[in-house]
Parts: sequence; structure tokens; C-alpha cells
Amino acid sequence: MKMALCNDTHAGARGNSLIFNEYFFEFWDNIFFPYLKKNNIKHIMHLGDLVDIRKNINYVILNSWNKRFFQRCEDEGIQFEIIVGNHDVAYKNTNEINAIEELFRKKYPNIILHTKPIIKNFDGTDIALIPWINDENYNESMSLIKTTKAQICFGHFEIAGFEFDRGNVCHSGLDRAIFKKFDRVLSGHFHHKSSDGTIDFLGCQYQMTWSDYGDQKGFHVFDTDSRQLDYIKNPNEMFVKIVYDEYDIEEIKPERITNKHVKLMVRNRKDHDKFDKYVGELERLGPADFTIIDSDMGIDIQLEDNIDETKSTLDILIETTRKTPLPNVDPKDVEKLLRDLHMESQQMETD
Repeated sequence: MKMALCNDTHAGARGNSLIFNEYFFEFWDNIFFPYLKKNNIKHIMHLGDLVDIRKNINYVILNSWNKRFFQRCEDEGIQFEIIVGNHDVAYKNTNEINAIEELFRKKYPNIILHTKPIIKNFDGTDIALIPWINDENYNESMSLIKTTKAQICFGHFEIAGFEFDRGNVCHSGLDRAIFKKFDRVLSGHFHHKSSDGTIDFLGCQYQMTWSDYGDQKGFHVFDTDSRQLDYIKNPNEMFVKIVYDEYDIEEIKPERITNKHVKLMVRNRKDHDKFDKYVGELERLGPADFTIIDSDMGIDIQLEDNIDETKSTLDILIETTRKTPLPNVDPKDVEKLLRDLHMESQQMETD
């Protein structure tokens, strides 16, 4: 059978931003569900972090996910199966109280929820399903991984040596050697798509921070018979970089500006009136966030594929920490603290 794989969808992301929610549904409405219908795929496997904020969710966003996602699954005869991720649960030491159970599963009989590790057979293929590992289920999860004869594993894992997002490597978590018995491990949790040949972090479906700028986004389809993993790209972008060069002015495309996060990188600016007019046109299109980075202001801009100005605050803080001597302090502990604080800040409600 073929199943659609998604993960780290983070309903309510960016402080319950309605703008981000509509951007997410550009993907679900125009790419994901049409692909499933065209290819007659009737099973979705979600690898954790359906929601973003463990403490609250905006009612408008909750309503849109009920009506536009879960009701659509039910109407189109699609079974939705999920293993919980760390964002889905109320407490750090147990998966039992979680958003899927409280907000969605009771309403829709087509939802299958997994809070504990389990082996499940899909049309003759055994797959180990491992939700977020915590103090309560650690021993049970490790025992299942060690004893199962299943060759495929789906999970929501934090594994050392892989990238949280592009350029930011995880230095804590599980040892990848734990999974060497499997032919294939597919996981949610890290937002950057990566693979070591056996373990695949699938990456998230859409951009959520500047760390995602220029990074590949989309979803996967897994064939349990052939074990083939196909990737369907999401071309939609939320974070946009525009280069202003007076000698080669980039055309303004409204669909790349309205409700997007835009950084205008100024390389050559001699005619100030022309520049002000260009900026005015951008602002009238209503970007959600607009920043001008101007070399005339003393900022050294390197116009490369990976420029510092497109990195998130978290990226910059972590890079600075790694370059700063910290006597009697483990840099890994500092990085973890920064990530936890960043996560908490993202969960704060915004106007």
C-alpha cells in the first residue's frame, strides 16, 4: 500500500499566527490533498508534532484544522494515523495527555492515535511505530527496538549527529547505532530533510522560520511493498529575499510579497528616489514583515546562497555560543537551553 507521510505540521505555529496558518493551508489545499486524490492514496501517517503549542491553540486555527483538514480526511475516506511528538503532549515525561486525543480523535473515527511503541502490520509489512520517547516509555521503546523483527521503523526521534535545521547539528539525543538493525528508519522532529542512508529525517512540509529559507520542503509517499520513498516538493515560500541592484532591478511579484516575510538586500543604490519608489511598491503589497539590509549603512553583505542575514535569531545565537569560550560550561547544555527558550518564545501568543 502507499501512504502519505507528513510530520511537524505545527498547527498554531508562530504564536498562533493566522497568516502562517493560511500559508500552511496553501500547501494542504493546493498540493497535498489534490495529490492524494489524483493518486488514490487513502492513508496518512503523521510522524509527530501535529500542533505547535502545548499550552494553548487559537480557536480560529483549531476550527480551520478541524474543518479544512480532518473533516476533509473523513469526507474523502482517508484514514489518519499519528504517533505523538514532543509538541503534541502536555507533559515532558508522558505521552498520555495529548492534543490529538483532546482536540481531534474524539470527533473523527478515522483517526488512529499511538502514544506507546507498537508493531503494526500494513498489508503484510511490519513497521515499528515509536512515538516521542520520554521517561515513562524509554525502557519499553528500547526493548521493542531491540527485539522486533520489523525491518522498517517510523518515529519521532532526536538522534545525535543530524541537523535540527540546516547547519545546526544536534549533539545530544539517541545514538544512531541503536537503529542499525533496521533497513529503513523514517523520522519526524528535525525540520531539515537529511539522510545517512538508513535514517531519514523527513523535514517539515513548509517554511516556519528564516532557518527554512532556501531549504527544501514537501512531503513523502511511502510504498510498503517496494519500500520506495517518493518526495513531493512544496514550492510555496514564506521567507523571501529580494536583491536590489540599481543596474538590474528585480521585478516585483505580488504573490512573493503579500503576507510574506521579506528581506530586501541592497547591493547598488545610487538613485534614492528610484529606491524609495521601489520600497514603497513593496510596502503597498502588504508583507507580513519587511526588513531592508543596506550595504550603504555599513553592513557587509555577501550575496551568496547562504547569507548570514537570512539566518534566524536562534541560528545566530548558537553560532556565537560555539565561537565563545565558556569556562566550566558544557556548550551542549547552553545550546539546549537556547533551543528551549526559543521554543517558549515561539509559543507566546502575538497580536
